[in-house]
Amino acid sequence: MSFNSLGLSDALLKAVSKQGYSTPSPIQQKAIPLILERKDVLASAQTGTGKTAGFTLPMLQILSQGQQLRQRPIRALVLTPTRELAAQVYQNVKDYSAFLDIRSMVIFGGVNQRPQVATLRQGVDILIATPGRLLDLHNQGVLSLKSIEILVLDEADRMLDMGFLRDIKKIMAVMPSKRQNLLFSATFSKEIKSLANDILHHPVLVEATPENTTVDAIDQKVYRVAKGLKPDLLIKLISEGNWEQVLVFTRTKHGANKLTKKLISSNITALAIHGNKSQGARTKALDGFKKGTVRVLVATDIAARGLDIPLLPHVVNFELPNISEDYIHRIGRTGRAGASGEAVSLVSADETTFLRDIEKLVGERIPSEIVEGFEPDPNASTEPIKQGQGRQRNDKSKSANSGSGNASKSGNRNRNRNRNRNRN
Repeated sequence: MSFNSLGLSDALLKAVSKQGYSTPSPIQQKAIPLILERKDVLASAQTGTGKTAGFTLPMLQILSQGQQLRQRPIRALVLTPTRELAAQVYQNVKDYSAFLDIRSMVIFGGVNQRPQVATLRQGVDILIATPGRLLDLHNQGVLSLKSIEILVLDEADRMLDMGFLRDIKKIMAVMPSKRQNLLFSATFSKEIKSLANDILHHPVLVEATPENTTVDAIDQKVYRVAKGLKPDLLIKLISEGNWEQVLVFTRTKHGANKLTKKLISSNITALAIHGNKSQGARTKALDGFKKGTVRVLVATDIAARGLDIPLLPHVVNFELPNISEDYIHRIGRTGRAGASGEAVSLVSADETTFLRDIEKLVGERIPSEIVEGFEPDPNASTEPIKQGQGRQRNDKSKSANSGSGNASKSGNRNRNRNRNRNRN
């Protein structure tokens, strides 16, 4: 199947060709015709499946065929959980609208709002935004959502994880009830299905791949290791393996900073990317990583969500995620576009339960080995890390992490919402 068979306009086909694509991905093949038919869509798509073009291309076609108003009110809104994903979606919209009379822009927090306000006042057809900054500008009367025809929630599962549900509902309340809704999520949790029931009208379900599957091209490996030996083992693997581009995941911001300093002290260029970093620092780190001047990018899950890093060869779980599905998101950043990739996990005794849950999710035992000199501690407890306690101990100086370490899941999400409003 080619893009020519999906019902896209010549201008869009020209833009797609300019980007070097000729064959649509499975999610694009399924979603584009349905969106062009103006149906609400609930789509399950992992990172790296081409989902952004899956909603961007038909959205551009619908808007370009509609009546062009002189004032250019915002007619389409794409909500994303992070600044990096917002910037990535915006770049896609710009690339694919190269031969159309469509104006687009992106807004997010962490930067001066004045340039954003100035652009908004000139008129915009498509707005890509994170919830916090969008609500801030709306409450200031800078923008109106009364003319929205299409709403896209991208990576909706991560938005819920970050506590944006209340913000999403506030945003929906100021939009027309009659609109097309597109919800894209890597997983279909109970919360996602509940959200879909609230905003989608007779949606069509689209699944590009079976739920929670991993990429076949990824070589997964586990190293069992004592907790305190993890940094030195990582340095050994990077140095002796001559790894030139490595994305490393830690559980906390404090852990990311600490590991980055350790790598630098071993003459390995590294930068950390997380919510406490300014937007400028995050952009600089990502640019350096893509260009090869930064060998290792150390990231937390939330900061890394939406990062677009082509042909990434190595992903390392310095610490396993507490939520099994996050393992899928992490390793899915390698092995893209037909390329091979390697996902390595350094697993200490207290992460045994996390590993067991991950193996159950992916449906296979992940090959495990022990490196001489870096053996696991036979006396270490296999009691799982307490999610709230570990984060609070490491980030206790941050006011954003106030509250009980044993708070309920909903309580954590409320705190996440307040913390990440500032980030976005």
